[in-house]
Amino acid sequence: MRTIRRTAATAATLLIAIGGAASASVASASTGPVSGTPAPHLPASAGPPAPVKPRGGTVDPHKVRWTSAKPIRNGRYLRVTWWSGVEPCTVLDRVRVKETREKVTVTLYEGRGKDAQMCVMIAVQKSTIVKLKAPLGDRKVIDGAVR
Repeated sequence: MRTIRRTAATAATLLIAIGGAASASVASASTGPVSGTPAPHLPASAGPPAPVKPRGGTVDPHKVRWTSAKPIRNGRYLRVTWWSGVEPCTVLDRVRVKETREKVTVTLYEGRGKDAQMCVMIAVQKSTIVKLKAPLGDRKVIDGAVR
C-alpha cells in the first residue's frame, strides 16, 4: 500500500510540476486516482525550435513525422522542424535523404539515448539542417515517415 501511495504522490508531483498552463486535479491516493487536463494548445511564446544534430547510437530508433521543411541557403539546405521529447529520452538518431528529379524525401529517425533513465513527457519543438546534393528548385519535399 505504501508503494501505491508513493507512486501516486510522485505522479501528482510530476503533474503539478509540468502542468504549467494545464490544470491538474489531484486526489489523494486513499480516495481516488490522480488525473490531469492537458493544455488546449501550445503557448504562442514557445520560442524558436531547438537546433539538434543527429547523434546515432540510440536505442530503438524509429521514424518520426516532421511538421515543416523549409529551403535555406539558396535551396541547397532544408531546415526540418518537428515536435519531439526532451533529451536524453528522445534523441535524433539519423536523417535519411533520398533525392530524385521530382522530389526530395526526408526521413527523421529518433530513439532513446543510452543514458536515459526516467523520462518526462514534455513536447519540445526541434529542428535540424539537411544538406541536399542539388538545390531544391521546384522539387516537392516529402516526409518519409508518412507512408
